[in-house]
Amino acid sequence: MLVDERRSRILKMTEEQGFIALQTLVTALGASESTVRRDLESLDAAGLIQRTRGGASFPGDARADFDARRSLASVEKQRIAQRTAQLIHDGETVLLDGGTTTLEVARNLTGRSLQVVTNSLPIAQLLMNQPEIELIFIGGFVYPKTGVALGQLAVESLQRVHATRLIMGTGGITDDGLFNSNSLLVETERQMIASSDRFTLVADSSKFGQRALSHLCELREVDELVTDSGIDCHWKQMLHAADVSIEMVETAATEQPLAGQ
Repeated sequence: MLVDERRSRILKMTEEQGFIALQTLVTALGASESTVRRDLESLDAAGLIQRTRGGASFPGDARADFDARRSLASVEKQRIAQRTAQLIHDGETVLLDGGTTTLEVARNLTGRSLQVVTNSLPIAQLLMNQPEIELIFIGGFVYPKTGVALGQLAVESLQRVHATRLIMGTGGITDDGLFNSNSLLVETERQMIASSDRFTLVADSSKFGQRALSHLCELREVDELVTDSGIDCHWKQMLHAADVSIEMVETAATEQPLAGQ
């Protein structure tokens, strides 16, 4: 396995699981312990993971400021976020979950007249000085990797709010539904779904076919999906069967060149 391929797999596995043990990586990659240690040190130096005793953890939003996060977001995620913001009407009460794509959605809501409820510190920091937005922050145990409030306190706070629309990302989508990598996060997100009239899922096509640690919900609980045109016919049929409305943005690869280019 080439170095870049091996490190890409390490990064993907660490992001999906939140924390991964060194010996788990050694077994999965079929590489020596010293080789994997060097890979972890290189990825840690690049700020992509956080090296820990016995393995590595995924730093998430906590290791990057807002400008850095925007530069890391893919073109597809930015377009998904722009389209999602267009679906939201002024005056709505919008519940925003934490995550890279929902942070991009929040960027596209600045200057709008909205009531925003969120459990994400990065999103709250972004919107707190927007005079047109009435911001409500959901408290609880703040997960240090992502700056998202989780757990029983967050669930109890969410039980006292009502949103017209929930905007949420996901760690993976399969025929069995949606998945995320943290059981406390899933518990909180289930209450978000229960507290909202409409569930808008934001997910780029790379999330399809991926399965994370904890099952969140079945696909039929999603009202609409905003994604890119990278999804194939199987996933389109599956979503249609689950009565999920699809809003699709074009990927860079499918854009038509301008005349003369």
